[in-house]
Parts: sequence; structure tokens; C-alpha cells
Amino acid sequence: MLETHPQDQGGIDREALVACIEACVECAQACTACADACLAEDMVADLRTCIRTNLDCADVCEATGRVLSRRTGHDADVVRAVLEACAAACKACGDECGGHADMHEHCRVCAESCRRCEQACRQLLSSLG
Repeated sequence: MLETHPQDQGGIDREALVACIEACVECAQACTACADACLAEDMVADLRTCIRTNLDCADVCEATGRVLSRRTGHDADVVRAVLEACAAACKACGDECGGHADMHEHCRVCAESCRRCEQACRQLLSSLG
């Protein structure tokens, strides 16, 4: 879809941009599904922080993917701030889910997705200069 946009991408590495958008969409889905799976666990009370972190991360990833998909008149400072926020949310969620990964497969999968998204955000940030 980005290739069909009539405006120049403003010097943004298209591959890094696409990878980041895709990672954000994947992570948002993984976090939403992990939160739901946590709610189905018998020890749901022990997973409250994990659920909250999942939902926060999903929201931030969805917003980041949408902001990155809009290329007309983008504000580089806003893009950087959104990427930094997404990387921070993904790190927090990856760390939280990573702590439950031995007991819950959904947390392991989610943590991996969060780490990939964090890395994609950081990669895109570094390409922005």
C-alpha cells in the first residue's frame, strides 16, 4: 500500500517502515490475544499486571501502526515520539510476559512478538537519524 502513495516518503527507509507497521499490527494482535488467554487462566488474579500491560501495549501498537501508515504531511517529531512510546510499551510487555513464559505458552509467544516490535521500532527510529 505504501508504494501506491503519491507523495515521497520523506527519506524514510521503506523496508524499515513496512517492517515496523507489520510488527505493530502483529504485536497488537498478540497482546490482545494474550490478555484474553490470561483472563481464561485459573490464576487470573496473579495475571492482572500482565493483562493491563498487554492491553496498554496493544493500544500503543495499534496507534503506532496507524500513525506510521499516514504519510501525508507527517510530523517527524510526532513519529519519533510514537515510535519511542511503542518501543517502551513493547519492552514493558515483553518483560512482563517473559516472566510468565515458563508457565503460559501464550505469554511466551506474546513476549517474542513484543521483542520483535520493540526492535522494529528502534530500527526505524535509528533510520530516521
